[in-house]
Amino acid sequence: MGQKQRGDHSLLFRGASARGRTGVLLIHGLGGTPLELKTVARGLAARGWTVSCCQLAGHCGTEEDLLGTGWADWYASAERAMAELERDCDTILVGGLSIGAVLALRLAALNKDRVHGTILFAPTLWYDGWAVPWYRFMLKLGFIFSYDKWVRRLKFPERDPFGIKDPTIRALVAGAMLSGKSAEAGLVCTPLGALAEADELVKDVLHRLSGIKTPALIVHPREDDISDLSNAIHLQRKLGGLADCLVLDDSYHIVTVDRQRDILIDRTANFIDFIERRQARDADAAARVVPLAGA
Repeated sequence: MGQKQRGDHSLLFRGASARGRTGVLLIHGLGGTPLELKTVARGLAARGWTVSCCQLAGHCGTEEDLLGTGWADWYASAERAMAELERDCDTILVGGLSIGAVLALRLAALNKDRVHGTILFAPTLWYDGWAVPWYRFMLKLGFIFSYDKWVRRLKFPERDPFGIKDPTIRALVAGAMLSGKSAEAGLVCTPLGALAEADELVKDVLHRLSGIKTPALIVHPREDDISDLSNAIHLQRKLGGLADCLVLDDSYHIVTVDRQRDILIDRTANFIDFIERRQARDADAAARVVPLAGA
């Protein structure tokens, strides 16, 4: 197993032996960074799988960098990363955290023959967690006028508890974020224009859910401060294929770094095992098909 650090802050952990032919693409959240997925990526790579954590366009820089991109640019980043992973891998799973999970669902919807499983960490269809301000309904009004350059620049600051329940981890992440280290901890403020783009992405994906037959693993915290557990329940109801759900009882939104990250890694590994067995079974069944004589 080897780790490759690229200049754009993306991460690649190469797998070992035959297991490395299974690739996992993990996509960070809005205003986030690949580092929020590093612990999970290392845990999966330690089991032999190849794991890529891509950087989305406009991220790991300034608010202006983020405003200079839209959801189609973020999706294109994920699509390119998946294509790169396919060069060395035969079985592909795509997943992500928060809005990254929504991008993963779009990849699965538009690439039914290429994506074999989805891994959805705290998927965010709506910002309705307990720590989201009461005036969140005004976001929709702002989205209507998001074409205006001044409205697009309205800022929504990250606030305590920063998506993390563990106080020690929270202090480290908040310290890096507030010191301006966006490549390490993400932006301290999210522009309204970026939130409007995320809303358009969600609208695009919602009507595709029933057509996604790919098996899905959903991991969501019961006490999510950003996106309520109802987000996961909605996906369970609307996805067109098998949907397994793990509800964490001691984490907030950033489940990939919070207290129960080890449980998350173990459950994700079990899901990848299941996908590999499913792929092997399907390949064996296809090999047993005997063509009719003269056909």
